[in-house]
Amino acid sequence: MDLKGKNVIYEGGFGGIGQHCLKQFLAKGIKNLVIFDLKENAEILENLRKSYPQSKIFFVQFDITNKDSITKAFIAAVEKIGHFDVLVNGCGMMDDTKVDLMIDINLKGLINSTLTALPYMDKSTGGRGGLIINISSVAGLEPTSAVTIYSAAKHGVTAFTRGMANPVFYDHHGVSFITICPGITETDLVANPQTKATFEYAKHLAGLLDMAARQGPEICAENLVKVAETGKNGGVYKLDLGEIKEVTFPVFWKPVMKSSTESS
Repeated sequence: MDLKGKNVIYEGGFGGIGQHCLKQFLAKGIKNLVIFDLKENAEILENLRKSYPQSKIFFVQFDITNKDSITKAFIAAVEKIGHFDVLVNGCGMMDDTKVDLMIDINLKGLINSTLTALPYMDKSTGGRGGLIINISSVAGLEPTSAVTIYSAAKHGVTAFTRGMANPVFYDHHGVSFITICPGITETDLVANPQTKATFEYAKHLAGLLDMAARQGPEICAENLVKVAETGKNGGVYKLDLGEIKEVTFPVFWKPVMKSSTESS
């Protein structure tokens, strides 16, 4: 997608990767940017507005764990910018000691946000189509025992986003879906992983995350926006150690159709 002149909504825009993604989108010449987050970061907002005066930048408070808040946030965004072409679901947390909150933010909230956004974009009802980018993780590609619940939630994001990219859906609403799977990135999300482990007795497994090579949030953000420009519907892209790699999946199962005699 050519991002110049587009309208973008970024959820979790004040997060570690998110704030760098905002700069990358703005550098592409987008027209309007709406940042959804739990709390306003006035300093980041001011710096963005000074650095990118050609774009209009708005903040809308929302709580990804509250469906009513999600609904109100999209209403407010559309009132400000009329329509949006790109949605990035970037909210996330990693702390297996908070099971319900982890699922609510990383998976349930993302699903609710996606389903709330679609009617605004749906070409079959007068929308313009567009692109939805859901941020999963390398832990959404490979089971990660150190943070098993986080990994399960991110596997759910990967599966949900791949499923939403079905050509039948795309032909109906004209919205592409892309899954982004960052590797370990230097942000607060991965700080002190031993305190966020699934089981305290196995926190040494989480400690191994501290020993793994990491990428900076700037290069991760740069590559995310590259994928927004060049990625394909249904694509799953691993952004790890500064590199972009498309991930392909084997087909493990397909439904076997009943024969005509069995179905009669």
